[in-house]
Amino acid sequence: MLKFWKKKTTEPAPAESAAADERADLVADPASSAESGVATSEALAEAAAPEPQVPDIDAEVEASVVVEAAREAEHAPATPARRSWRERLSGSGFAKSLSALFVKNPRLDDDLLDELETALITADVGVDASTRLVEDLRKRMHKREFADADALLKALRSELVALLKPVETPLDVATASPFVILTVGINGVGKTTTIGKLARRYVDEGRNVILAAGDTFRAAAVEQLKTWGERNKVPVVSQGQDADSASVIFDALQAARSRGAQVLIADTAGRLHTQGGLMDELGKIGRVMKKLDPSAPHEVLMVIDGTTGQNAISQVRQFRETAGVTGLVVTKLDGTAKGGVMFALAREFGLPIRYVGLGETATDLRVFDAEAFVDGLLPAALGG
Repeated sequence: MLKFWKKKTTEPAPAESAAADERADLVADPASSAESGVATSEALAEAAAPEPQVPDIDAEVEASVVVEAAREAEHAPATPARRSWRERLSGSGFAKSLSALFVKNPRLDDDLLDELETALITADVGVDASTRLVEDLRKRMHKREFADADALLKALRSELVALLKPVETPLDVATASPFVILTVGINGVGKTTTIGKLARRYVDEGRNVILAAGDTFRAAAVEQLKTWGERNKVPVVSQGQDADSASVIFDALQAARSRGAQVLIADTAGRLHTQGGLMDELGKIGRVMKKLDPSAPHEVLMVIDGTTGQNAISQVRQFRETAGVTGLVVTKLDGTAKGGVMFALAREFGLPIRYVGLGETATDLRVFDAEAFVDGLLPAALGG
């Protein structure tokens, strides 16, 4: 049975009971099934195809996602003051190592460049990219293009920005209606949370949004998405746990079309990139959607955990081949993430980096800005 969840109009509740009252006000909308229409027999036949066997999710990953959902639910809907990119990124491994490097080696010499190369490789920029970048700086240093280490720092900034500028391409959801975003990624990267933050962004832009709870293999994912739907006043299309993911997303697309929604964001199960059968299921979802809209999905957005490091390269390679990834979101860059994987991804794939996650609140999902990102990683000046 297709379910819509939406919030009734109520009198304001005390702050300490707001979240509980909102959940109590949710009701199933029985009219939504009729509005969404009946799937074509061809689509339903494909959606009802046998599901691949899904392995149990590691208990620690499951627990961490549930804890993350609970923590997210505690945030008040009011928009807090946004912290700068530098404030958000200054604690990353990349920023700390580079700041320490220039403080420890303020002299402009080959030793400084050797340590810079090591720092870049350690920060997951990648061996080839790091070596090429440092050797170019070394040649310029020997030509006396830099007066001091501060000038080298400025040149490093320009080189890093140049690596990221080609992938600084914002996502334009106005090119189709409904614009369908299919989100993919492995377990624990913050995929469902990212969907909630995207919904908040598009609602704030005045767009009608519908969410599809396509991660039907894990009950916590459905409940987490419904929590985001409640907070953002966005309807969530869902079915029971273990329902066919393609069927849920097909129903959601029907509902989005009938209700005139401008954006549909569909969640999918956290698939391990090493499991071919599960990866093939993403292809099934795409085929089912195309029965209603041949151009859907309009964006296959892959969410990557910024702490993953070089393993993100193999993840993106596999998902791009199977699901046709068209854009990336890199999350958790405000914590222990080294940050250099952004440069490695840009150099390896050239896929647009649409958004980055710089914190836990909804407004901390930022449109990617290459210059702001690099500025946040580097010291403002020697000793800065």
